[in-house]
Amino acid sequence: MARALWIGGAQWAGKSTVARLLAVRHGLTAYHYDYHDARGHNDRLLATGAPPRDPERMWVRSTPEEMAAATREVFALRFEWALDDLRALDSGRPLLAEGWGLRPEFVAPLLDSPRRMVVLVPTEEFRQHQLKSLPRAGVVTTKVSDPVRAQQNRIARDRLLADDAVRTAREHGIRVVEVDGSRNAEEVAGLVADHFSPYL
Repeated sequence: MARALWIGGAQWAGKSTVARLLAVRHGLTAYHYDYHDARGHNDRLLATGAPPRDPERMWVRSTPEEMAAATREVFALRFEWALDDLRALDSGRPLLAEGWGLRPEFVAPLLDSPRRMVVLVPTEEFRQHQLKSLPRAGVVTTKVSDPVRAQQNRIARDRLLADDAVRTAREHGIRVVEVDGSRNAEEVAGLVADHFSPYL
């Protein structure tokens, strides 16, 4: 854990792609938060006795502000589970953990230097590009009564969480990289590798 590197930030900024590229280039063990969160973490949440998610309340009846607040609460719980995952990884290689649930305020106390983390966020223009070009980004896939409103709520929630990630990263002296589409994934990975260079 003391040797881990972290990529946090916002949805649709290319965190997973950058982590995969760096893992191959530098022989790192990559941990993808979203993959584990959608599987083992969700099972752990249900095992705590939490009620099943209500898609209508979650996506349609809640405001973006309520959605963001609820997501932050879940992030806090699931970060502890992500740490359990990372402690259990048996690898002789340095760890690179990425995911939007790896929030700067949670990671910062674990760092011996803020240079061990970077936060990637899309500009508004790049966010719109991703929403149009990535099938999983363009719609809420859960069946709801008003999919248009659900997607609007989701986008607004993601903006709030991105702004929050930038604010807390800067409070902790963690570098923020805005992804605007002017660099391809290889180039963004190179930028992040330069940031992590003392540890690669």
